[in-house]
Amino acid sequence: MLADRSKLQAGLIVSVQAPEGSPMRQPEVIAAMAEASLNNGALGVRLESPEHIGAVRRRCPDAMIVGLWKRTFADSPVYITPGWHEIQAVWAAGADVIALDATERHRPDGQMLAEMVQRARSDLGAVLMADVDSLANGLRAAALGCQWVGTTLFGYTEATSALRPPAWDLMPQLRQQLPPEALLICEGGVASAEQAQQAIRLGADAVVVGTAITGVDLQVAAYRRALEAF
Repeated sequence: MLADRSKLQAGLIVSVQAPEGSPMRQPEVIAAMAEASLNNGALGVRLESPEHIGAVRRRCPDAMIVGLWKRTFADSPVYITPGWHEIQAVWAAGADVIALDATERHRPDGQMLAEMVQRARSDLGAVLMADVDSLANGLRAAALGCQWVGTTLFGYTEATSALRPPAWDLMPQLRQQLPPEALLICEGGVASAEQAQQAIRLGADAVVVGTAITGVDLQVAAYRRALEAF
């Protein structure tokens, strides 16, 4: 269920995902973590794959779900909901918001972002979250019709590989130049409650936190590496 704008303000969206090969990557585990997040005040969850979206929708029928599908293709670096097939699958599984890569990079099979956005809005009536890496791509995505703009890919594209999230410098620029009706979402690298507060101070409407809350595999590995350094 999509929350109205007032309820999204200064809200937390928990990204409930697990890497390939992890025992946590089971629909029932993802659904349990999503329910725990919602029970403790998250306004919504961000989920990867139609299977996990469907599992959470069944367990938490009133949840606000931001859905995506990560798929890799040999002819493109784009992997977050890269094409029309993935958009349809995420929507059919029960997502309220569809997150997709909205960078200017080449998409699989030469699909065009503008055409995908237009079709998602006209054929599905979907709300779209543009995962971007830069000011230019964020503004372009909003102009194309994406209602949410997230800093998800800052530091994760070829053009921003030398930068490290959170996107502290990017957020104020986006807030100043995005249309007032566009929601600005801080996602990527937020590792503490204090950093989440900082994101709101810099202009974000809501904050997505993943690894710091639900990333058991990555968190345990990070602690192990730190201790092995002694």
